[in-house]
Amino acid sequence: MNGPDEWDGRELPGSPGERPRIPSPRAAAEDRGPLPDAPPLPVAEPDGLDGTEPPVAPIAPVILPAPAGAPPHRILKSLLGAWALAACSAEETAAVEAHLTDCASCADEALRLREAVGLLHPADSLDLDPLLRSRVLEGCLGRRPARIPVPEWATPYDAETAKLDALLRDMGAAEWRAPVRLRWFEGERPVERETTVAGVMGHLMAVDGLVATALGLTDPLGTAAPPGAPDPLIRTETFWRAADEKQSPLATHAPWRDQSSALIRQVSFAGTKVAELAVPYGDFRLPLRDSFLDRAFECWVHAGDIAEAVDYPYEPPAAAHLHQLVDLAARLLPSALADRRRAGLAAPPQRLVEAGAPGRTLHLEVEGNGGGHWYIPLDSPAALGTPEHTVAHIALDSAEFCQLAAGHISPEEAAAGQRGERDAIRDVLFATASLSRL
Repeated sequence: MNGPDEWDGRELPGSPGERPRIPSPRAAAEDRGPLPDAPPLPVAEPDGLDGTEPPVAPIAPVILPAPAGAPPHRILKSLLGAWALAACSAEETAAVEAHLTDCASCADEALRLREAVGLLHPADSLDLDPLLRSRVLEGCLGRRPARIPVPEWATPYDAETAKLDALLRDMGAAEWRAPVRLRWFEGERPVERETTVAGVMGHLMAVDGLVATALGLTDPLGTAAPPGAPDPLIRTETFWRAADEKQSPLATHAPWRDQSSALIRQVSFAGTKVAELAVPYGDFRLPLRDSFLDRAFECWVHAGDIAEAVDYPYEPPAAAHLHQLVDLAARLLPSALADRRRAGLAAPPQRLVEAGAPGRTLHLEVEGNGGGHWYIPLDSPAALGTPEHTVAHIALDSAEFCQLAAGHISPEEAAAGQRGERDAIRDVLFATASLSRL
């Protein structure tokens, strides 16, 4: 006896013991494309006897055909997921939404999919946030500093050269020929000299070349560099004389930018090893760290001169950078005061003070961004300024102090709060103005 699942020959079609066959499932009619139009119903005519119409069979539901050129049902159904995610093209979206008005099953499925997508995430734009790059870089640098950071004392120069470069990029050839008035202070009087924007950039490049040669980089003056002590004024005039009048005034932009980038790159790789390297400035020297601050200060001052000449707004340095520049000027004041005293332009010291010992002191208070308090020894650069030995006090706004140190205003014009010995106050104000130079 065979089991129910064993074949005994009775399954053959037409045999006496043929088992009933279960038909395989059939695809839905709509999966094979749009259904055919229903045949038109016959129009009943009145019988003419009593005016009534004969009974009509029930009307079958009419299924509208898909629009001409519309994809078949199975394709539109497969697009429901992409439609719910708003990932369809405009043509696909229009076809799917037109289909949903006629197909109840797809409409229900679309509703469920759209609700599921809403639970996953809110509908956001696929466009990237324009601030994404800056936020990512800020986060990366905050968690892991750059492997070769710029020394802190070089960051003001890096920032100010970048600002000036941005200003120059916006200028046309005509603006490069705009007259620029350079101002500084010599002895007891202000001095002026007129040049062009191109001339200012040549001056900056020539003096920056002092720092470049100290670091072993190429001198921008090349073989035209004057022999002997490297004086900033002589180097500038040498550069101006060698400039080709037929050359485009924009020609100084790229060499200056490349030189400033090379300076930053050089000290960044060298690190703290070169911070105390001496840079000659004619009759005096500065450590490399202070030389970079000096170049940052002059870059900012002359960028302001250029911006004024072309009627362009220009912002002062950041507060932290401005504080470093003010601090440099305050630290140079004792030496500047001693130089003026040797030249007979300042009152002699009241008493001799040993190096490192406290002596008569002027309290310099600089207010505003980048400000602070400094105690300037009056009788000797090697003396120690202390609050206990203060004999005079000067209060200046940071912007005005920098304008005085740049030689853009005279000591008499400086709106300073003053208290104490008048001679000490006058000598320090004039010493501040004498820090300026071409």
